[in-house]
Amino acid sequence: MACTGLYQVHRGQVWGFLESPILYMSSSASPLLSEKQVDRILEANNDDYGGVIVEMTNEPMEAHVFVSLLRASLSHWRQLGKKGVWIKMPIELVNLVEPAVKEGFYYHHAESRYVMLVHWLPSTANTLPANASHRVGIGAFVMNEKNEVLVVQEKVGKTHGKGVWKFPTGVVDEGEDICNAAVREVKEETGIDSKFVEVIAFGQRHKSFFEKSDLFFVCMLQPLSFNLWPQEAEIEAAQWMPFEEYTAQPFVQKHEFLRYIADVCLAKRDRGYSGFSPVPMASSFSQTKSYLYLNRQGLDF
Repeated sequence: MACTGLYQVHRGQVWGFLESPILYMSSSASPLLSEKQVDRILEANNDDYGGVIVEMTNEPMEAHVFVSLLRASLSHWRQLGKKGVWIKMPIELVNLVEPAVKEGFYYHHAESRYVMLVHWLPSTANTLPANASHRVGIGAFVMNEKNEVLVVQEKVGKTHGKGVWKFPTGVVDEGEDICNAAVREVKEETGIDSKFVEVIAFGQRHKSFFEKSDLFFVCMLQPLSFNLWPQEAEIEAAQWMPFEEYTAQPFVQKHEFLRYIADVCLAKRDRGYSGFSPVPMASSFSQTKSYLYLNRQGLDF
């Protein structure tokens, strides 16, 4: 366990180089530490940009203990010339969020089990990156040998109750590739097994989901099965519909985005339009596989 500064906090313990560990606990368990005892440094890891990252454990901590540790830590990091300070605060330590904000921290982002707080230390312009600005969605263009496309009617959403037939759509999960998300969504909504072929178009929309922008990828898939099993919770009905009948819907004709998508699908079917196929490769940032989506025309692989 690497030490940052003279002291560190780890798993509910304050450690010193020459001292035995001193436990801090809630008042219901044992007496709290004195102000002198908690004048220590929070454990932190250096990031790649001149800052530090603190990952708090979910062990209970009283606010005044945390504030003393935090103030000493901030002073120490300033002396070291550190820039951004990130604190990953688990939901169990929600009582420490307000004290951190009062010490100059602000919200960067939140997930189901933690909130990420951040603070810029120097007097120079803040160059910390903003929270992720986009979410990623997919629409699935699936056509069988009869030139019928796979369409659904939804039980929820903006098209519910309007008689609109639309392509299966969904959101890419965290850590999920676009190509896998498209196959999954088709299976979940319709029961159809499919094989990903390529991305045939994508678009960008803003302010679409809790002030976030949206990257929407239209994906072509090849059906591997044909019997429909619509998802009961969200899908009212699913069917194979002649492509021309799909495009003739007033809803499609009314929306320019959908008309363009229909034209691209038609070009793919009839005129050899080529989209972007996934090429698997090793990621330079992690051990997981990633994909590069490219147009193979004119390439040797």
